[in-house]
Amino acid sequence: MSFEIVTTSFRAKVRRRSLPGLALACGAITAISACYVCLMGLAVMFNDRWIVSGVLSLGQLLVGMLPLACGCYLAVRASGRSARQILFAAAVAGTLAGGGLVALLLLGETTALRTIFVNASPALRKFLSFGLGPGLASLVLCSGAALLALSGAALCLARKRLRSALVAGFGTCLSVGLLQDLLRIFLDGEGLPKALREHLFDWQGLTWFAAIEFFAAAFLLRWIWPQLSQRLDTVAARRGSGFRRALRWGLIVASIAFVLLLPVLGGAFLGQVMMLVALFILMGLGLNIEVGLAGLLDLGFVAFFAIGAYVVALTTANSEFAVAALPFWLALPLAAIVAAAAGLLFGLPVLRVRGDYLAVATLGLGEIVRLLVISDTLKPLIGGAQGILGVPKPTLAGMTLASPSHLVYLSLAACLLVAYCAWRLQGSRIGRAWIALREDEDAAQALGLNLVGIKLLAYGLGAAFAGIAGGIFATMVGSVFPHSFQLIISINVLALIILGGLGSIPGVIVGALALVGMPELLREFGEFRFLFYGLVLVIMMRFRAEGLWPSRASRRSSAILEEPG
Repeated sequence: MSFEIVTTSFRAKVRRRSLPGLALACGAITAISACYVCLMGLAVMFNDRWIVSGVLSLGQLLVGMLPLACGCYLAVRASGRSARQILFAAAVAGTLAGGGLVALLLLGETTALRTIFVNASPALRKFLSFGLGPGLASLVLCSGAALLALSGAALCLARKRLRSALVAGFGTCLSVGLLQDLLRIFLDGEGLPKALREHLFDWQGLTWFAAIEFFAAAFLLRWIWPQLSQRLDTVAARRGSGFRRALRWGLIVASIAFVLLLPVLGGAFLGQVMMLVALFILMGLGLNIEVGLAGLLDLGFVAFFAIGAYVVALTTANSEFAVAALPFWLALPLAAIVAAAAGLLFGLPVLRVRGDYLAVATLGLGEIVRLLVISDTLKPLIGGAQGILGVPKPTLAGMTLASPSHLVYLSLAACLLVAYCAWRLQGSRIGRAWIALREDEDAAQALGLNLVGIKLLAYGLGAAFAGIAGGIFATMVGSVFPHSFQLIISINVLALIILGGLGSIPGVIVGALALVGMPELLREFGEFRFLFYGLVLVIMMRFRAEGLWPSRASRRSSAILEEPG
């Protein structure tokens, strides 16, 4: 029986939900979700956080995005139906979603709902009623939710060019509004920066005039981008490959210059965030060799990070536990060598272990290191729970790299060096051996590959990169404590390479920016930022499982699977 017959018969067994039933189900789920957001206290808590001053608050955005997403989902699921049917179904679903909020509002007016839900406060009733009476507020909620659902469905039914331009415009406005505190730091100064800051922001948030300007600029740029891209391709075809190469290198140089200027323009906070992202990029590049290329799942990767940090601390710190007084530039390569040796030793016991058993085994090895570091047995040597203090800052050409704005350049230089090494390894004979091992270990052994050697090499190189990150972390913090090396670090590093794309070096960078950088920049939202972030991760893994920037092999596999027939 062919694969096509099997898949066709499977699809025939799947019951297709009718459009009215789908609209009712989507509306009910949206209503429940909107009430849940309100009763959690998110809507009221973020209602004072303006994205566009006096026009749109973050609380309104959180509630309004639900019927908008409902309309988009309906349009995608009901593809093949007429536009009129889809829009009508979206209006029904949106009205039902608004009805859920109306029910919550009326229930709060007539019953002591706060005895059950603490966040069902007068502020929530004011938020839902817009300061109007119950009847008029109910009409506004239902009609507003229906309009948002219609807008979402219409957006998905629009032509691709118009849809992408609208998404770019609204996305730019929302991004600027959310990151306004960071932008205010960039525009901190007198003269032109002050005038620009006063034009873009008031004391509440982004001004409505500036929001229109950002929307128009992003919309027009995305609208003309196909013609602009085609024009550039035409010019490049006329002038030959030299023009393409010059354009590509020009973009690379401009991007590098922008990244180098960020710590200077953004101050200490942005430098701290960039340094944290750079450390996770270093660890991600190391774990990407083990997991993304060689297919060796490692949940104890934080152990090598800890070893690198302790080696630098023991060889440079002004402490009773110091064993040497080496300069940082000698201690950092030593940390990489010791971490690589530890990776080789860790790899020996798990050479014959595969799959989930390998993950459990590496998790156990990582926990062994953590418990040894914190134990009283090694306390006379490495300080135990009290850690090691007095790790000095590195010096370069007589200048001490003390501030995060200075240390971030050290981290970026290490990232460039490690990324170059990883890129060269990925395209080499060793990299192809790792990929063969990842795809089929038995077939790789049958081809004559030395599995012991390539596995140990993957463990050693990945651990060396993590050791470099640990050494930079020790000098950044100025101290080393066992509690800084928890299991969650290994999980975060594994998550960022999966999010970015397994086996992809650019994917590691994008994953670190998304998983580490964005939550740090959105600290003003407290612990709720992880709630939204987790939801975004679940949605992304559902609809883009290959990652944000997948490798070429993953893109080819996805293209083959998506081909009809």
